[in-house]
Amino acid sequence: MIQSRSLSRELALLWLGQISEDQRKISKEISLDEVLNRAIDTLMQHFREKLDGCALELETAQQYLLDSELQDVDSNSIAEVRKSLRLCLIGTETILNNLSSSLELPRLLYVSDQKEIRLDAMKRVSLVVKEFLKIDSDLDSVMEGWRLKRLPRIDRDILRLAFVDLMFLKIPAAVACNEAVELANRYSDEQGRRMINGVLRRLQNSLLLSEK
Repeated sequence: MIQSRSLSRELALLWLGQISEDQRKISKEISLDEVLNRAIDTLMQHFREKLDGCALELETAQQYLLDSELQDVDSNSIAEVRKSLRLCLIGTETILNNLSSSLELPRLLYVSDQKEIRLDAMKRVSLVVKEFLKIDSDLDSVMEGWRLKRLPRIDRDILRLAFVDLMFLKIPAAVACNEAVELANRYSDEQGRRMINGVLRRLQNSLLLSEK
């Protein structure tokens, strides 16, 4: 049951990505395999852009090191170059890990044929679309100086699905938050994971206070 719920939640996340936030309409014509194919295309484009950015930073650092051999450069500048190189390597490793995770997407296409998973995914998507204004308003209330619309689309949708779990489906808070973090691990970055974790923690505390 838990495995099925996790799969339907992930499928719902990918489906939400195909819905315009302006129109907020569920396209009945989009097949599940098309949803996943579009998701793969989007992820691959994202990974290519990230890798291109890392490659550019590595080239800049390499050129700086070559130039430093021809002139005197202070130790602080060298330390900054080393820091940049380290961050590039960490970023590249993260991208490769995400690429490895994306290989799991075809598995969703296979299991999505199961009626239970498909219906559960559609229920989650429908709730997000139907309660869109309330969900975003309540999430904004715990953003602490930020607005939900400033986050990347994938992070917004992860938070919306977690809200649906907590408020409408009455999933235990620990389970809902853990599932959201797992989705963030697969589809977001380190900054996104921290933001999602923090927002959900504040939302959870807000819910506890309202129950007293």
